[in-house]
Amino acid sequence: MATKKLARQLGLIRRKSVAPTNGNVGRSKSKQLFDYLIVIDFESTCWNDGKRHQSQEIIEFPAVLLSTSTGEIESEFHTYIQPQEHPILSEFCMELTGIKQAQVDEGVPLRICLSQFCKWIQKIQQQKKIIFATGISDLSNSEVKLCAFVTWSDWDLGVCLEYECKRKQLLKPVFLNSWIDLRVTYKIFYRRKPKGLSGALQEVGIEFLGREHSGLDDSRNTALLAWKMIRDGCLMKITRSLNKVWLSLACLQRKNYNDSAHDTQHHELLTTAKYSRNHLLRPLHLMSQASVTWVEFQGFQYSL
Repeated sequence: MATKKLARQLGLIRRKSVAPTNGNVGRSKSKQLFDYLIVIDFESTCWNDGKRHQSQEIIEFPAVLLSTSTGEIESEFHTYIQPQEHPILSEFCMELTGIKQAQVDEGVPLRICLSQFCKWIQKIQQQKKIIFATGISDLSNSEVKLCAFVTWSDWDLGVCLEYECKRKQLLKPVFLNSWIDLRVTYKIFYRRKPKGLSGALQEVGIEFLGREHSGLDDSRNTALLAWKMIRDGCLMKITRSLNKVWLSLACLQRKNYNDSAHDTQHHELLTTAKYSRNHLLRPLHLMSQASVTWVEFQGFQYSL
């Protein structure tokens, strides 16, 4: 029992959620680890010419700030980006995304976009006392509110932005290294595989608003889905991290977190299978010893 308790505190145990039954959908809103979610859905260069294109570039960078207590979108960030490697959009790309060549021509390079995005993040941090699960030094302030990023699949932050920053030797903010994959979370919580974002919305009774494959509209609709899942009792947790050493700090930070609200969710699963007692203790040692390679610039931490 002690091992299971420690594993739960470290976030190594995930409770497999059960979709609400008996008409109780939307009535079992759970206590969340995160006060805010920032939903991101990039659009990138793409082709349909039968050739293999190794490098996709982000051409639309949207983000919406969702309150997990009210379901309101409280702030948005949005910009178009000039692709540098393939500056001319394909006809297929323009038809799919609705993005015009003139919009990316008038956009900014990714480097400038990331700087603007960090300024937006800094603004909402100051306004709403938001912190992320990276680089937290003082958790004693009860007014501090935890925030996590949300994407539909790991592609946006785990593939597209990650590799483009590496190719172009751009500094990427460390707080973009961890996120919640809502597609995986949806599949586990409702016990069914979603048929795309639009299909997932339809399955829970929500109509897609706007244009599919518009980055901003996709982000807004993903936020709507996340809020619906929260109202149905889904506990949002980090599902992926690029950091060399990562713990579910949110579980450790919320020492007074009451887990009893989730007793109706069952079938506890170890996120990494077959942990022995020694394996469960090892992350505590790593947490005190590990250091992530990063630099600090203008108040933000960036991966190297």
